[in-house]
Amino acid sequence: MLSRFMPLPAKAAGCILSVAFLMSNANAQDAGRYQLEKTENGYVRLDTRTGALSICRLEAEQLVCKMATEDREAYEDDITDLSKRVKALEEKIANIEPQVSRHQGFPSEDDFERSMSYMERFMRRFMDIAKSFDRQTQDPAEPDNPGKT
Repeated sequence: MLSRFMPLPAKAAGCILSVAFLMSNANAQDAGRYQLEKTENGYVRLDTRTGALSICRLEAEQLVCKMATEDREAYEDDITDLSKRVKALEEKIANIEPQVSRHQGFPSEDDFERSMSYMERFMRRFMDIAKSFDRQTQDPAEPDNPGKT
């Protein structure tokens, strides 16, 4: 309610401060996410959220981290599994495509005649129903004859 009385620069400053506060909270939460342990060859980094291990070393005054061997093997196993699944799906699609193309085009003469026969029967029955409704509205005094169809 007070915001409508605040000048525009004050509103913008309030928005900027809110965003800065949220970003500082996010950084504070991530500060304890990783634990570094010194080793003979560099460092080992533990992600406390996921449990993933990374091997790190200093290069040009920067810490460069790579996946640990077990993580790398699991990653490569996932890629192999996904590649197999993609190949199986591609084979299924290849088998389905000829069936789809075979069904495209015009129906055979027998299929056409059968469809027309169904349509003709449908139309005849529909017209009979329409005529019976028409007769009922013209002659409401006549009793229904159960023997008539």
